[in-house]
Amino acid sequence: MSSASAEAATDSVAAKPAHFHPSAKRAEHLLARFHQIRDFTNSLCAGLEPEDCVVQSMPDVSPTKWHLAHTTWFFETFVLKKFSPGYRPEIPQYAYLFNSYYNAAGDMHRRDLRGLISRPTVREAQRYRASVDSHVDNLLSSADEKLLDEIEPILILGFHHEQQHQELLVTDIKHVFAQNPLYPVFRGRARPPGAPKTSTDGSATRPYQFIDFEETIVAIGHDGRGFAYDNEGPRHRALVPAFSLATRPVTNGEYIAFIEDNGYARPEFWLSLGWMTVNDQRWQAPLYWTKREGAWWNFTLSGFRPVDESEPATHVSYFEADAYSNWAGARLPTEFEWERAASDCPIEGNFVEDENFHPRELSTSGDNRRLHGVFGDVWEWTRSAYSPYPGYRAAPGALGEYNGKFMCNQYVLRGGSCATSRAHIRRTYRNFFQPEKRWQFTGIRLARDPQ
Repeated sequence: MSSASAEAATDSVAAKPAHFHPSAKRAEHLLARFHQIRDFTNSLCAGLEPEDCVVQSMPDVSPTKWHLAHTTWFFETFVLKKFSPGYRPEIPQYAYLFNSYYNAAGDMHRRDLRGLISRPTVREAQRYRASVDSHVDNLLSSADEKLLDEIEPILILGFHHEQQHQELLVTDIKHVFAQNPLYPVFRGRARPPGAPKTSTDGSATRPYQFIDFEETIVAIGHDGRGFAYDNEGPRHRALVPAFSLATRPVTNGEYIAFIEDNGYARPEFWLSLGWMTVNDQRWQAPLYWTKREGAWWNFTLSGFRPVDESEPATHVSYFEADAYSNWAGARLPTEFEWERAASDCPIEGNFVEDENFHPRELSTSGDNRRLHGVFGDVWEWTRSAYSPYPGYRAAPGALGEYNGKFMCNQYVLRGGSCATSRAHIRRTYRNFFQPEKRWQFTGIRLARDPQ
């Protein structure tokens, strides 16, 4: 999607004032994008109390305050310290507190102890954001073309980095709120007009079909136009054998059928490590589900409510997605199958900009001969291990630590979720998590081999 790179000027040379400089227009566009993204992060925190912003409910979750400061640290560390002569951090210790995993950028505070840091306060973290934003304004406003050539790629990476943390901010505050017996509401959201009503038997959603794809050799990975993370390349050719892919994600109603068939108690469906995890963690349903008086309820960012059986199932681990697929007589797609199938699908759906903060109900209408819900709503697990593409090399320096160092013991997800920015997702985007993780909006789309 948009990389916030400068637009070409359309005015004729004669129409430009004598003092016009191309760099001014370019800087203006970069600053507009910078503030748009920074402001959206702030807007996600609207309605949160300071007490909400300091809780770390598990090691995977970071406090909201930390997200606000870490995304600011990124621009301070990789833009201001490098390109702004004479810049001196007001509080040098922030470099230690708000580094995440960039070893080349210096030492860092332990991730699992972020919730123990009461200072800086939330207000001080917000003041830190405002100070760094002001310095970035000054730097870009006076930058010439040569300096912008150096800064722009790092700024754009910073934009996408912050969009990643916007998603984490949403999923992390959901986990924090879910620990509270009062079940706080992050944002209230009524059912959109015309949406299907909850069914007791899952019949509100049209049954999925499988679309067949023939064997072919396809180009996999980003084509180099616009922004992409380094793990999306190099672009290469891959043989994708014939396969079939479900027209839509698995719904809550369909997942309940797996639960009621004792799916969590039947080891034949589970990977060995998954079966150990199910028993150790005592899983009986997706994360945030609770059974009350014989009915399933789930915690959402708009409150605690009955499970809507027409919504895509979410907050399931790779282990659960794989077990469900085995129970259903199918399997998860590879990431190459997914990318091939998604190549002609428009990037549209339910994203964080819509501020639903929850998957939408799957409609009963529409063409059942094409794919639905490919983007947005829920990240779709694939059976592909997160590993480098042929010819991949991580870049040198701290920014080279962004993706490559995590290519071990994780699985690839595709398509984005209701917490992902529409301006951030791509058909080639490779998200990745360990197979037991469930706090992200992760779901299931079935695949199968030729019948």
